Amino acid sequence: MKKISRLLLLTICCLALEAGTSQTQPLTLKDALGKGLTNYGSIKAKTNYVNAAKAALQQSKRDYLPNVILSAQQDYGTINGQNGPIYGFTGLGVASAGPPLPTQNWNASFGALYLANINWDFFSFGKTREKIKVAQGVVSQNENDLAQEQFQQQIQLAAAYLNLLALQRITHSQEKNLERTLVFKENAVRRAKNQLIAGVDTSLAAAEVSAARIALTNAKDNEQDQDTKLAVLMGVDYAEFALDTSFIGRIPKVIGGPFNSKQPIHPILGYYQSRINLSNEQLSYDRRLYYPTFSFFGVFQEKASGFNYNYSQNQPSYSGDYANGVNPTRDNYLLGVGLNWNLTTLARNASQVKYQEFISEGLKNEYDQAALQIKAQLALSDSKIKNALANYTEAPVQVDAATVAFLQKTTLYKNGLATLVDVTQAMYALNRAETDRDIAFANVWQALLLKAAAVGELSLFTNEF
Repeated sequence: MKKISRLLLLTICCLALEAGTSQTQPLTLKDALGKGLTNYGSIKAKTNYVNAAKAALQQSKRDYLPNVILSAQQDYGTINGQNGPIYGFTGLGVASAGPPLPTQNWNASFGALYLANINWDFFSFGKTREKIKVAQGVVSQNENDLAQEQFQQQIQLAAAYLNLLALQRITHSQEKNLERTLVFKENAVRRAKNQLIAGVDTSLAAAEVSAARIALTNAKDNEQDQDTKLAVLMGVDYAEFALDTSFIGRIPKVIGGPFNSKQPIHPILGYYQSRINLSNEQLSYDRRLYYPTFSFFGVFQEKASGFNYNYSQNQPSYSGDYANGVNPTRDNYLLGVGLNWNLTTLARNASQVKYQEFISEGLKNEYDQAALQIKAQLALSDSKIKNALANYTEAPVQVDAATVAFLQKTTLYKNGLATLVDVTQAMYALNRAETDRDIAFANVWQALLLKAAAVGELSLFTNEF
């Protein structure tokens, strides 16, 4: 029994240890980027838009197939005819074919019509081909839109990850600062009780503790805000993420050497270019609408009627039997080639062509503006990297100097050779130096991320992990 109890206890301890390990497993940047690509709503939506455009492309290709129509109808009615013109306005009318008799009669029988029709626009001066190209352009635009959405979302997610990492380090620095103020307060209280210092020093020390607690609360608040942003970009529920800190204290390797981009075009510029291409394809299609369309058509029909061939001379010569009325007795076929050309299209389509030309020019202007912004961002990223490296080198010097100064001031204060204000200033300088160091370390990676965003190749950043 004791062995079973020990075994059960050991099993529970192992499970608890495993659960604790899984909970403390840090979220790496690559894991975060993967979750963002999988879960982010706009990426899912634009993936569906790509699939929809591909389906529309298949539809446009099948529109080139001929129309093949089978039709059958069986009717019952009269066939009174009358001489006179008529126009089948809106398609409403009865095609009753019978002799114009002197008086109305109500002789009725069955009739039927069976036909097969084929209609094929076999030559339209490239209209069908251009329509397919427009559909292909829509696919290309949606694919490029998805690519630039993925790229921008990954850049935003990586920036949010680095910001959260910096804020977590700042929170840690504020926790250390609070610990220092608490130790200092305890020393001040003890020395005041022994009448070695003035009692007012304990009040000032308590004020510093309160200020440190407020600073820590504000740091945690900023950290929680950034936690929320990161969770949204990953498409997951809010959580207090434990991040990977193994890289933050080093300089990225790629910064020390040249970088050759393998990306043929920036994803954002690729999207703008696809919009221009689509507009140009639409313009080409609109210009094709000026031309006529040549069609081939063929019809084979069978007709049945309960009225006999001599009905016009002998009105009783008809049968009301259903079988006689729907059994076909006459066959016809027809083959032909037709031309369809709406001449007013020449006037109407001119405005549409002009409209599309302006759209293409406007999209080119947007492309040029985007290219100019990316060029400026690329130049800015080089400056950001240079400045971030300078701060990265200087930050540890500041921390070391501030640490030494704080130790000196606290030692002098304990021996009555410095005032509380001196110690407070040294403590503030050390807290500021630690915060600057945390920001400087994160800014090196933020600068590299800005460079990757300007170049249009995220692997410049992700290959460092």
